[in-house]
Amino acid sequence: MREYDFIIVGSGAGGLSAALHAAEHGKVCILTKRTAAESNSSWAQGGIACVQSEGDSIEQHVSDTLVAGAGLCKEEAVRTIVTEGPQRIEEVINWGVHFDQREAKDGHLEFDLTREGGHTKRRVLHARDATGKELTEKLIAAVKANANIEILENHFAIDLITTAKLGFVSEDRVLGLYVLDEISGEVAAFRSDRVILATGGCGRVYLYTTNPSIATGDGVAMAWRAGAAISNMEFIQFHPTCLYHPQKRSFLITEAMRGEGARLIGKDGKDFMPKYDKRGTLAPRDVVARAIDTEIKRTGGPCVYLDISHKPREFVLEHFPNIYEACLSVGLDITKERIPVVPAAHYQCGGVLTDVNGATSIRGLCAVGEVGCTGLHGANRLASNSLLECLVISARAVKHMMQKLPLGRPVAQIYDIPAWKTGNAVDVDELVVIYHNWDEIRRLMWDYVSIVRTSKRLQRAAARLRNLKREVQEFYWNFKVTSELLELRNLVETASLIVECAIRRHESRGLHYTLDYPVLDESRPPADTVVRRY
Repeated sequence: MREYDFIIVGSGAGGLSAALHAAEHGKVCILTKRTAAESNSSWAQGGIACVQSEGDSIEQHVSDTLVAGAGLCKEEAVRTIVTEGPQRIEEVINWGVHFDQREAKDGHLEFDLTREGGHTKRRVLHARDATGKELTEKLIAAVKANANIEILENHFAIDLITTAKLGFVSEDRVLGLYVLDEISGEVAAFRSDRVILATGGCGRVYLYTTNPSIATGDGVAMAWRAGAAISNMEFIQFHPTCLYHPQKRSFLITEAMRGEGARLIGKDGKDFMPKYDKRGTLAPRDVVARAIDTEIKRTGGPCVYLDISHKPREFVLEHFPNIYEACLSVGLDITKERIPVVPAAHYQCGGVLTDVNGATSIRGLCAVGEVGCTGLHGANRLASNSLLECLVISARAVKHMMQKLPLGRPVAQIYDIPAWKTGNAVDVDELVVIYHNWDEIRRLMWDYVSIVRTSKRLQRAAARLRNLKREVQEFYWNFKVTSELLELRNLVETASLIVECAIRRHESRGLHYTLDYPVLDESRPPADTVVRRY
């Protein structure tokens, strides 16, 4: 039995920053199923939205977020995160993070702020077009330099251990986790009264996604199985501009490129966005993604095009060096040619239901970043608000835990946690079964539960997922756990939650657009979709 004051699952911006705050109070363990550098955060290109200029204001940032969220944002969460953002930006700079700067008119240096869709002001801090990489690299360096933090790579969190799972009927609280050491194949119990889920999103539920391979909905699935409330999983954000090329199927073209003047061009060579929204290419992502989807279906073309070739070559190379190199590697010079793009699954706006401190419905369990649902994003995330949420909520979560669960005699030690039992399970004999089910889940989600939905498609998806869940569960009990099997188990669970939430929402709002209910339900106040396993 391994014991820690804090256990953090995930090594993205939320998990790493939470670890640095927690390390001020006690012993911290970061569990990550791959290497520490592999996370959704590290793939973020655009930047961090935060008020930094005199021409901007907290009220304007709050307003832009509420507008993008289509009536479902929780204003308290929005206002808290936006207001505390500048303090967190100052903090990560002290941890070594560098944001691009430029010379102001009076000669002093200032942040080189950019603008993205849905923002009325330039407020996005960035490090070229690889902000996530810069942020996570510097946070990892700070974590590794901290003697109170232990990082366990290639350790897959299987399930949460709670009092309810052990059969107690008192207050449900977290006691730790069962964890697979992917190198040795052994499963051990990790004990802690304070567990923070920072596992990122679930983009790999879909056939086409901008997310890395690790984004399999692990945190949401674990929390669901433990009985935590899950909210608004129907709101999956599809990034409008993923590179359409067989050699780079998951490469994101940042929204900041549109903020710097790139135009979306249809098959006919014309800018089509003005006919869909007066904000044109800078409309919120849900609007742009649906417009692209409509254009592709209307024209029969495989993609649309993003064009920044009218900008000076030096400007493009300075602002988007990584995108330039990535496109050039497949024979595309973006300073001269249009970029073929399609929408792809990008971000889950729902997740484990939390308050503004990241606290879930299970005592001692917090969720920060994309895995959690604070109410910041509502029905549609405003671009570059996600990394800001990671930084603010991770700090608040640790502070909240120290207030509600101060260090002392660990409550978890009161309970006898049983060792993991393999029983009669044997080694997996045919991985092809896992890969086949994985592929089927992703294809049916793309075909039936993507940008435009119908009730009939959702019901078809639900029926097939019920069968797949039974197959996967049988596989799970009969064979020894592996990372592939655990990811498949979490994928089918998360896909089912997305479908169930989508079926429950009888309206089109934000990222959930259905042909059967194409308008907002004005008959009642906007409401979250909340599901819980009892």
